[in-house]
Amino acid sequence: MAITARHPTAAGTEIEAGACTDTGRVRKINEDSFSVAEEISLFILSDGMGGHASGEVASRLTVDTILAHCRAAEENPSLELSGYRIPGVTEASNRLASAIRLANLTVYEAALKHVRAPDSKRTGMGATVVAAQFVEGRATVAHVGDSRAYRLRGDTFKQLTEDHSFIAEQVRRGMLTEQEARRSNLQNVLVRALGVETEVLVDVREEIVLEDDTFLLCSDGLTRELSDTQIAAVLKDADGADEAAACLVDLANRAGGADNITAIVLRCAPKAVGAFGQAARLGRWFRGSR
Repeated sequence: MAITARHPTAAGTEIEAGACTDTGRVRKINEDSFSVAEEISLFILSDGMGGHASGEVASRLTVDTILAHCRAAEENPSLELSGYRIPGVTEASNRLASAIRLANLTVYEAALKHVRAPDSKRTGMGATVVAAQFVEGRATVAHVGDSRAYRLRGDTFKQLTEDHSFIAEQVRRGMLTEQEARRSNLQNVLVRALGVETEVLVDVREEIVLEDDTFLLCSDGLTRELSDTQIAAVLKDADGADEAAACLVDLANRAGGADNITAIVLRCAPKAVGAFGQAARLGRWFRGSR
């Protein structure tokens, strides 16, 4: 499945968004979920965990809960936050962190409910999440787990998130090299995820958005198959955000496709003006990718 949309932000730029998801070559169920909420410039990606369709449920609950909370806050800016207020960041960042905390509780309660059922198959149900929202020339990136956000600015490709995984922590402590980490069979061991406990620590980062920036949100099914160099090359060379997303998923499948693969590509450009610009902003189309 692929989607693309083009819409304006509030700070003189326009976001061209393209997204693509695929089950991959090994899995039978796609446990990744995503949402492109163009009316509030919010983009969400979640990778479910648990098997027996539990991951699919967890990721969808995550995306739906975040989206509902952020939309409700657009209607009612005084809507109470879930959890504490993070000092030193914008209201948009606090709102996105609040939405993720609500999603965590929603997944936790759903897992608990099904674990208690005599025929439950949802033990270990959980999810990762990475989300980005563009407000007043800034991008808020929030995440839990090992789904990632990147930014391409000129020739510089930068990972904006840190994986909440056992292997990533070993690398940060200097106990493993990047090469050793890529070969490890413990890459899927997370130290932080949604649905595990009643509370979760959400990492939030704010970035100034410049014209021609490209942001990427992706599940680990992409980053385990492709290197940063390969990903950056696709983002540079693709004609549009939708083409970039579809190409990344296709390359990951060709490299093995051992997991579900999802990519959301966000390209920032000056707002189009006049009749042509209006038509471009209203344009939207769907196409399949399998």
